[in-house]
Amino acid sequence: MNKLSFDQFKYFFKQKTILVQLIKINVFVWICLAIISVFSFLLQNNVDDTIIDWLAIPSAVDKIISRPWTLFSYMFLHKDFFHILFNMMMLIFGGILFTQYIGNKKLLQTYIWGGIFGGLFYVIAFNLFPVFSNVLPFSSALGASASVIAIVIAVATYKPEIEVQLMFFGNVKLKYIAIFLLLLDLVSIDKGNPGGHIAHLGGAFYGFLFALNIKYNYLKLAIIKLKNPFERKPKMKYYKNPSPSRPVSDEEFNRQKAENQKRIDFILDKISKSGYDNLTQEEKEFLFKSSK
Repeated sequence: MNKLSFDQFKYFFKQKTILVQLIKINVFVWICLAIISVFSFLLQNNVDDTIIDWLAIPSAVDKIISRPWTLFSYMFLHKDFFHILFNMMMLIFGGILFTQYIGNKKLLQTYIWGGIFGGLFYVIAFNLFPVFSNVLPFSSALGASASVIAIVIAVATYKPEIEVQLMFFGNVKLKYIAIFLLLLDLVSIDKGNPGGHIAHLGGAFYGFLFALNIKYNYLKLAIIKLKNPFERKPKMKYYKNPSPSRPVSDEEFNRQKAENQKRIDFILDKISKSGYDNLTQEEKEFLFKSSK
């Protein structure tokens, strides 16, 4: 990537894209917390720690039940400068690629759900594995890392062959960067900050599922299969074919297959725009049969 001039930097942050808004929110929250921390130090109180305690996601289930908003708020919360700096650099890197290849509208969805999956992985792991039992009552997690890794992994899964230029390494395929990040988190769990690395894996898991879904429509077809058992089934009509069916040629078979696929794509696009309930009964039955 070419070096950004100051004018390009200003132009980037003047845009009203979801990516820029996410960066601004994270930086604004960090600045507010940094100012509060300074006054907490000068006045010798613990207001900053209290705020973090109420916004970071706790590992103890009873605390999460009493503070359910932390599953959302923790992904916008940073305390250390280098923590937010690295996360925002990665968000810019992954967010630009995501917007270019997947689109601006789905970026917020991936950020939020990646953070939620990361938080859930963190909580489940700390309550499941005995190694965390001693720190379970007072542990908490914060930061946008899980959300950011979800965005990077989503792009790498959707477009694994695209190349990015890295300092000292030249052009590297995005899939190799993603694999490196995943392996680094996996082998670092026992080295320090295990909650953070586990949350990263949760975010990566969502990013992977998200990209597979938009590539192959797995989730939409699964929802159709789940919903159709509750649809009223049409009465079966039986009739006797007066003459044996004519064998279908390869050309005619391929033509029919292409027409069916075209109709499936049209209906799935209709679902994404207006919802499953707006399909006609015929379209629902056609999708259900096609998904078998």
